[in-house]
Amino acid sequence: MVIENHKRYLERITLYKNFGYDIEGERKFIIEKTQPIYGDILEVGTGKGYFAIELAKKGYKFRSVDISKDEQELARLNLEYFGLEKQVDFKIEDAENLSFEDKEFDIIFSVNMFHHLENPFKVINELTRVTSFEGKIILSDFSKEGLELVDKVHKSEGRVHPAGIFNLNDIAKFLLDKKFRIEKHRSKFQEVIIVCQPNI
Repeated sequence: MVIENHKRYLERITLYKNFGYDIEGERKFIIEKTQPIYGDILEVGTGKGYFAIELAKKGYKFRSVDISKDEQELARLNLEYFGLEKQVDFKIEDAENLSFEDKEFDIIFSVNMFHHLENPFKVINELTRVTSFEGKIILSDFSKEGLELVDKVHKSEGRVHPAGIFNLNDIAKFLLDKKFRIEKHRSKFQEVIIVCQPNI
């Protein structure tokens, strides 16, 4: 099961690379722009574990949550292939209603999740609630070029890539209105915003 799943993982990476998107490279870009990474770490939106793998390869231990048990099981298998599964504490959670205490985490990552959300502002309120005063939230999602590329990948497979009406610019404006501090980065296909608590 682990080997079969890893083959699918490699096929997915190759497919995206053929369209010009380097999954591993983009994840490393996000981690590089986030430094320093410290304290208690939470990933929101495990998916199939592409970001979790890169984070675990860097030696970090963290909690990862997703609403889909099936997706998270694939992520666990992906990490198991690399011998990294013990670095990640997986948990099924609804990002709109997280079970964690206020200010519980120092670093929160969410990668390529927000374009799927119907109510991203409810999710961002939850993320800010569980982030410590000294902590930061790292949100990354596809740029316009990235979404166009993902659409092409899905179309090549006879599928449609579902995306909502909100993007990271909408999230950034929402947070700036609440006086959070925002730092922006981008590659060709990936946008990153780093969110810090308001200066008091």
